[in-house]
Amino acid sequence: MTLSRCSETSCDPCLLTCSPRSGTSSRPCSGCPLLGKMTQFLPPNLLALFAPRDPIPYLPPLEKLPHEKHHNQPYCGIAPYIREFEDPRDAPPPTRAETREERMERKRREKIERRQQEVETELKMWDPHNDPNAQGDAFKTLFVARVNYDTTESKLRREFEVYGPIKRIHMVYSKRSGKPRGYAFIEYEHERDMHSTTQLACS
Repeated sequence: MTLSRCSETSCDPCLLTCSPRSGTSSRPCSGCPLLGKMTQFLPPNLLALFAPRDPIPYLPPLEKLPHEKHHNQPYCGIAPYIREFEDPRDAPPPTRAETREERMERKRREKIERRQQEVETELKMWDPHNDPNAQGDAFKTLFVARVNYDTTESKLRREFEVYGPIKRIHMVYSKRSGKPRGYAFIEYEHERDMHSTTQLACS
């Protein structure tokens, strides 16, 4: 591949490009007739990129620059306006804003107090003797905690029935979501079976 200059004398010899068809490298100047032959094959959207822009609008020169203009009132200090200020003795006392730590502590105390009120209200309404959900004999009932949420009643029965016949299994579920709470009550037919369960299971 060789380098060739544009045929026009006004072309810059340093502005050269490669032409893969002819094997030479040349770039015509803006006034070269070769550029007109090349642009006539361009689509309209590319021809719009070569269109000249609108001329810059003419604006008359400024008479004076901003820093050269004369101000009618000279600059002065704030001493004449001090008497307009508020008397510090009449100013209201400054208000202290609550910090992030104080706000978190306040919310924690409010949450504890609110929960205590809910517990006191529930204790007043709690009547274990007239509770329809409280069934069975407490001396024959075994409390099982930390139960897997995927555990079913049949699995509990299969694991605890080896210690004695089971009368009833009650798994506790959430009233809001209906999901298991993770503990259950197992009532045996005989009290001795319940005691043997605690002794054998913990040994």
